[in-house]
Amino acid sequence: MAFGSAPVAYLDRGTQSTGDILNRLLDAGCNLIDTAACYPGAEVMIGDTIAHRRDQYVIVSKCGHAVDDGDGEEWSAALIRASIERSLRRLRTDHLDVMLLHSCDQSTLERDEAWPALQDAKQAGLVRFIGYSGDNEAAAYAATLEGLSVLQLSISIADQRNIDLVLPEAEQRDIAVLAKRPIAEAAWKSPEEQIDVYKTYTAEYHRRLEQMRLDPAALGIDGPIREAWVELALRFTLSQPNAPVAIIGTTNPDHAVANLAIAEKGPLSRDTVRQIRDAFARADPDGTWHGET
Repeated sequence: MAFGSAPVAYLDRGTQSTGDILNRLLDAGCNLIDTAACYPGAEVMIGDTIAHRRDQYVIVSKCGHAVDDGDGEEWSAALIRASIERSLRRLRTDHLDVMLLHSCDQSTLERDEAWPALQDAKQAGLVRFIGYSGDNEAAAYAATLEGLSVLQLSISIADQRNIDLVLPEAEQRDIAVLAKRPIAEAAWKSPEEQIDVYKTYTAEYHRRLEQMRLDPAALGIDGPIREAWVELALRFTLSQPNAPVAIIGTTNPDHAVANLAIAEKGPLSRDTVRQIRDAFARADPDGTWHGET
């Protein structure tokens, strides 16, 4: 399991609380941290709190969007270079383990600029591995790019399209997969309970889960409702072939450690996975539920 820094960026920008979460996760064995240039303050908080433990974790960041004045045009080579250099400074490191293009469309990937700029950064030793964060046809196309090593995809009980569209191609090409939103942004809760930054995703995911009519207890997951839903969702994502790493974010240190314990339970049974996949297919017979980029 990996830690996603978006929640601490958008909900809790305190360095002390972020440091508590990150250090507890590192102590517990979680060694992959996901962030992005456009998550407000996230890279700085990571650098400020755990840079002294740099040899204990893998850092994944994303680029492509203009963040600061003077960054240049989005997806341009100049912006990619500037973003990587800024991430290195903010994260207090001399290299990034993984840098991903952040959810651009397929036409951007096809232009001879953003991807070559990322390849140049790898050749220069600033980045060890390069890849793409996104979904649907754009992600399937990204899997064919020369030198791509990592894909970050939406994979959850409420977001299953990439399982069939992208994962087989990734497996064939030996591409590492990071699963984002593995607990579907806790979409079993009503949209009114969600924070503004996640309402777009959670409203759609909540609608899907209502139509799928899943019941954790009926699927063999007992316990308090929140814990049961988190376990069902997280273990479903971790059950998918070639998707061994799930990125999950929180602002609660206890939840962060509890999620690690859930992940250690391993995949769901094949029968349970099949029931969840069948529920998704029945609720979306026309295949209109695309990955939520």
